Amino acid sequence: MAQQTAQQIVEGQRQDWNRVAGGWEKWDRLFDQQMACLNHRLVADARLRSGMHVLDLGSGTGYPALLGAQTVGRSGSVTGMDLAEQMLAVARRKAAALGLANVTFRAGDVTTLPFEANSFDAVTSRFCLMFLPEIPKAGAEIARVLKPGGWLAVAVWSTPDKNPSIRISMEAINQVVELPPPDPAAPGIFRLAKPGDLAGMLQQAGLADVTEQEFLAEWSYASAEEYYTSLMEIAAPIQNLMATLSADQQQRVKQLILDAVSRFRRGDRITFPIAVRMVAARKPL
Repeated sequence: MAQQTAQQIVEGQRQDWNRVAGGWEKWDRLFDQQMACLNHRLVADARLRSGMHVLDLGSGTGYPALLGAQTVGRSGSVTGMDLAEQMLAVARRKAAALGLANVTFRAGDVTTLPFEANSFDAVTSRFCLMFLPEIPKAGAEIARVLKPGGWLAVAVWSTPDKNPSIRISMEAINQVVELPPPDPAAPGIFRLAKPGDLAGMLQQAGLADVTEQEFLAEWSYASAEEYYTSLMEIAAPIQNLMATLSADQQQRVKQLILDAVSRFRRGDRITFPIAVRMVAARKPL
């Protein structure tokens, strides 16, 4: 099979995330509640304050752009970018419901930013950079549009062993049909899980004062069925794999997932540990 070009990868991701936009809107309140700690951490790491002009990359349905807009206030602004226009349509509806007039969303590829150099006081990004086919190029673009002294704050997933809620579904599918081993250099959810990978790329892009921390937290679901249903409605990569299976195979995968998830019951909920790699860096003065 011929290797995909960067443009083909980006276009495939655009289609995938547009397809699951409805699922993300359906489950928005759950994930807003579960991910609040990460959004606040990103806003803090980016040193956001009143009056700043901020760029949020991979905004999806509005995270953490909406919190950023609340933080910088009416004298500031946030521009959110994402590949998927239908995801951004959800973000716009949420911004309108919150009465936020200082945030705008535009579709685009974050490796080619349509902004002048030194345009933004800060840049944030949550669970985006690991999916990019050209991460160093994105790092260079971020460094270009940041103002001197401005901060970048990024969240990417840590390793699979520390994120069972993500790992379980892939392991279940692999028990039913053998999957090829993942290419560690290919875009994917754990592409930047290794300590130092993203930090090194940001240093190469010319950013300084780079810090990295593995941020440990939890998220939970009302039941194993709720976990499974939300997964199948929001996880575009899992949808793609499940679509290749027969009905019997899909049912076997579902049962394997439910059995594995049930081991994380705590009280009346399913609670998973999560581990996120938080990386921050500053553009030199």
